[in-house]
Amino acid sequence: MGASPGVELDVDLSALNTFGLRARAARLVRLRSAEQLAAVIAEPAWASAPRLVLGGGSNVVLCGDFSGTVLKVEIRGRRLVREEAAAWIVEAAGGESWHDFVRWTLAQGWPGLENLSLIPGTVGAAPIQNIGAYGLELAERFEGLDALDLRSGARQSFGLQDCAFGYRDSVFKRNPGRWLVTAVRFRLPRPWQARLAYAELVHEVQAAGVSSPTALDISDAVCAIRRRKLPEPAEIGNVGSFFKNPVVDAAHGARLLAGHPAMPHYPQADGRVKLAAGWLIEQAGWKGRDLGAVGSFERQALVLVNRGGATGTDLMRLAQAIMADVEAGFGVRLEPEPVFV
Repeated sequence: MGASPGVELDVDLSALNTFGLRARAARLVRLRSAEQLAAVIAEPAWASAPRLVLGGGSNVVLCGDFSGTVLKVEIRGRRLVREEAAAWIVEAAGGESWHDFVRWTLAQGWPGLENLSLIPGTVGAAPIQNIGAYGLELAERFEGLDALDLRSGARQSFGLQDCAFGYRDSVFKRNPGRWLVTAVRFRLPRPWQARLAYAELVHEVQAAGVSSPTALDISDAVCAIRRRKLPEPAEIGNVGSFFKNPVVDAAHGARLLAGHPAMPHYPQADGRVKLAAGWLIEQAGWKGRDLGAVGSFERQALVLVNRGGATGTDLMRLAQAIMADVEAGFGVRLEPEPVFV
């Protein structure tokens, strides 16, 4: 049976995921408008086949060929919704590049997202993961979003509470294949205040000779740090930070600190302690170490990389080996950030 208009059959996905994993999809739809989805859902093959929503492919591990429909979100658009005394409300479509959107807001004079600069992926994928970096999470700047129910095609708006955001988590991540985010709105508070909670970021700003940094200065500093630490996916396949920073109870944290006084740790409001996954992986002896076609990046242990020709199975084997060694050495169970398909 031939493909309907806008549908591609037997598609190579290796260029559509930043780890460069070899996989194929039975069907792929490049979704450029919300209205286009209605025709896709009406097809007989839709109800019975699995589905995968794909943005920039920067937070997904393809473990093999996909037998269903991949929806590649390519909806574009960005705008100022309204200006309030206390905030700018800004919206971007789900298919927009996240980093390009952040830099656009700064160029327009609407600061607030600068700490999240250079995070790969699309705007639509950002709330699914509740992306965060350098002391800021997306949830703190979130106003609302629009999504399509992939069962019925109906449009639904979500507020902050509806999204049930957690650490690298949301209601969307807990219900894979249910929702497709078409637009996200952000509340960028005014007057702007710099968020400089991380010493690494402070040092980067100071090294640039800036005493009173602007939002653009902070964005530039974040970009400089990330470019030093993280490999460019076009050159070395990766999905950025592969594991979440684990959080342990106070007693466990105290025991670890007694044995490792230099261990990076971040006390939480509830008394627990967040640990640095990259440090734990490095201490377990995995930094710069390969396992077949995959390995831990030599400049940042938290980043797993494709040395060439890797499969999802290779990556799963490496992740499990690292998790086992960290748990054996520290009693801490690491949890992967990306979604395994």
